[in-house]
Amino acid sequence: MYFDTRYLYIVLAILAISSIVSGGFDLLSLLLTLPGVLIAITFHEFAHAFAADKLGDDTPRNQGRLSLNPFDHLDPFGLVMLIFAHIGWGKPVQINPRNFTRKVSMKTGEAIVSLAGPLMNFILAIVFSLVFYAVQVFAASFCTTETGLIVLTMIQYIVIVNIGLGVFNLIPLPPLDGSKILVAFLPYNAQRWVEEHEQLFYIIFLIIWITPISSMIISPAIDAIAKGLDYMAAGIFSLFI
Repeated sequence: MYFDTRYLYIVLAILAISSIVSGGFDLLSLLLTLPGVLIAITFHEFAHAFAADKLGDDTPRNQGRLSLNPFDHLDPFGLVMLIFAHIGWGKPVQINPRNFTRKVSMKTGEAIVSLAGPLMNFILAIVFSLVFYAVQVFAASFCTTETGLIVLTMIQYIVIVNIGLGVFNLIPLPPLDGSKILVAFLPYNAQRWVEEHEQLFYIIFLIIWITPISSMIISPAIDAIAKGLDYMAAGIFSLFI
C-alpha cells in the first residue's frame, strides 16, 4: 500500500514553522546545536552504508556514501526539521538486500543495516560523555573561560542530539529504522501484514508527532540514557580526581 510521504513532510514543516513562531528559534542554541546535528546525522548514515558494505552490498559505496563528509549525507529539509522542530533525518542510504553475500536473510541483513545507525549514535553519545568529563578533569582552568564553557555546552548538545536521534530511530514505525528491525523478528505472515498496512503506520507516526505522545515516549528515554551515561562517565573520571 502506497503512502505519499509529501503529507508527512507537510505536517512536519508545519511543526517547524509553529516552533519558530512560538519562539522556538534561538540563534545561539542553533549555533551550539549545529555541530551535534552534523556529527549525529553524518555518522548515523555512514554507519548504515558501512554495515551494508560489510554485508556485501556495494550500492552505498557506488553512491559515495562510505564517507564522513557531512555534505554526502545531509538532507536539507531533514536538517532544517531537526534544528527547528527537533524531528529530522539525513539522506537515506540506499541498499539492495539481494546483494548481501554474508549468510544472512535479506530481512536480517536489512535489520543489521538499520540497527547500525542508532547504534552509532549511542556509541558517539558514550564517547562524548567521556570527553565531557575528560575536559573538566584534565583542563579545569580552560573550563572556567568563556570559550571553555562554550565547548562544554557544545559537547553536551552532541551527547543529547545523538541520544535523541538514536532513540527516535528505534521507534518501530515506518519510515524509521526501528520498523525494519522489528519486521526481521516477526513471522512471515506478520511481516506481510505490516508491509501491507504501511500506510496505517505512517498515520500513527504522524499522530504521535503532532500530539504530546512524542514527548511522553522519547523524553523519558533520552533523560534516562543521558543520566546513565553521566553517571558512568563521572564514576570513571572520579578515579582521577
